[in-house]
Amino acid sequence: MATGRTHRPATRSRGIPEATVARLPLYLRALTALSERSVPTVSSEELAAAAGVNSAKLRKDFSYLGSYGTRGVGYDVEYLVYQISRELGLTQDWPVVIVGIGNLGAALANYGGFASRGFRVAALIDADPAMAGKPVAGIAVQHTDELEHIIESNGVSIGVIATPAGAAQQVCDRLVAAGVTSILNFAPTVLTVPDGVDVRKVDLSIELQILAFHEQRKAGEETGPEGGAPTTSGRPAAVAAAAEAAVVGERKGPDGDVPAVMPA
Repeated sequence: MATGRTHRPATRSRGIPEATVARLPLYLRALTALSERSVPTVSSEELAAAAGVNSAKLRKDFSYLGSYGTRGVGYDVEYLVYQISRELGLTQDWPVVIVGIGNLGAALANYGGFASRGFRVAALIDADPAMAGKPVAGIAVQHTDELEHIIESNGVSIGVIATPAGAAQQVCDRLVAAGVTSILNFAPTVLTVPDGVDVRKVDLSIELQILAFHEQRKAGEETGPEGGAPTTSGRPAAVAAAAEAAVVGERKGPDGDVPAVMPA
């Protein structure tokens, strides 16, 4: 069985934009649901609606894959599932380590969607000696002293950090030094990594601030000009400013129109 150490996805070499790559999992999730219902074909409009994008963007994204639907028929669901899975590198086994087995880390370990999407939780790691040997999701937690050995013996190239913010950078440095080249960061801090290492950050507080921003906007629209649109709706101005900055960053970030990362 292939591992993440010896194989890399082909997306970058094929010149697929990062914004398109970020939408491929959305298409795959919608297509998998159709496949499970034994739906043979789907139109671009139907698939775009299921994925939450517009059909023109979907057709453009699929053109990068060399996949074009048949007029009057649509796209072959099973073929698209295979094609997108191949582009995302999901036709092979990707061993993953989760570091930090608190409430969030344990929840991630118990998430049943990893295996069906091409990921295998190879190890759970925590700095607390009392956690060593404790089973979580059927896997015995191992101490951080074993981190480098675990990465080497399992051929791990993807690490998940679910530690407190203060420990995240040190854990990140050890992961990178041991050979990990992709990191999913749940810790509420920005990580510094060398060139060649990819980091995707999941910050639930920022997502909530963005929702607060939109709720405030909706409340202002409902109030209308006569009532006067509230500026902060009783919330600290800093929260509104942070939310607006986050929204702008999401839409105009360095990688273009890349949606925020959230668990599937």
